[in-house]
Amino acid sequence: MFPYTLIRSRRKTLSLEIQRDLTVVVRAPLRMPQRDIDDFLRRHEDWLQKHMDRAAQRRENHPEPTPEQAKALIQKAKDILPGKVAHYARIMGLTPAGITITGARTRFGSCSPKNRLSFSWRLMDYPEQAIDYVVVHELAHIVHKNHSPAFHALVASVLPDHRQRRQLLKQ
Repeated sequence: MFPYTLIRSRRKTLSLEIQRDLTVVVRAPLRMPQRDIDDFLRRHEDWLQKHMDRAAQRRENHPEPTPEQAKALIQKAKDILPGKVAHYARIMGLTPAGITITGARTRFGSCSPKNRLSFSWRLMDYPEQAIDYVVVHELAHIVHKNHSPAFHALVASVLPDHRQRRQLLKQ
């Protein structure tokens, strides 16, 4: 069994989380017996191993940038993303409320309820096809604030190979 940090709280379910430093966090209800937590971990050992391997590979492929590298990626994001958003917005007939570049670590992009798009500068460390996918994905959220079949149909209408492009983000 993997070593882990146990956090008990007023929740009703168990959850597993792999941190950026590859440590495992188990979140459990306050009164759940330890044996139930251990059983849960044993049942999910294969899942945990698979995702630990993936996270380790992702860390290896995309290590934390130095301050100089981060500065260059931020500038690249500022130079490239507005043009890509404008290009795909024209194709899709959409108008975002604005664009923000962030340092988000856990998501490459987001779309606010007021249709403001945010992109992490960390996305610039990925291939151009993946960047285009994230731009189209976030633009599609202007129309569909969910991941419904209609949302995916809109993304596919612009990028028929969107599934392959999405896979690039997982490498």
